[in-house]
Amino acid sequence: MPTAIAHQSARRRAISKLLELNPVSRQSELVRLLQTEGFDATQSSVSRDLRELGAIKLTNGYSLSEPHRIDNESELGLVVEFVRDVRPAGANITVITTAVGAAQRVAVTLDRMGWPEIVGTLSGDDTIFVATAGLAQQRRLGARLRSTLKEGDMR
Repeated sequence: MPTAIAHQSARRRAISKLLELNPVSRQSELVRLLQTEGFDATQSSVSRDLRELGAIKLTNGYSLSEPHRIDNESELGLVVEFVRDVRPAGANITVITTAVGAAQRVAVTLDRMGWPEIVGTLSGDDTIFVATAGLAQQRRLGARLRSTLKEGDMR
């Protein structure tokens, strides 16, 4: 069973995708779209999520500020040079080692990727803990990271 934080993160990723795909002019409309996708959402939770995501209301509907809209490949390509190692640690934690001072930048990029395997990240100065819901998701994440990062590019 997902935690409240995991549910909130998944809901926020869904909101980001919905806003990219649909013009949404009312929070009640966003609540309905989220409920259609299986999320337990209320107007107040959506309001908090929009605020945390940095959404702004334009004449044609809500829009996310540019930092939340990323091109997965190009954004990850900007941080791949900082990744030094990726390895599992237990059944649902993956540890990513980066160059000194780069962990937060890499973690934020991973958070914004919207990959369903990732429940959340915690970064220090040169280390990131990436939480997944279980072993299957951890394995998919590892394969995806190896494929995307191309281990030969990691220094």
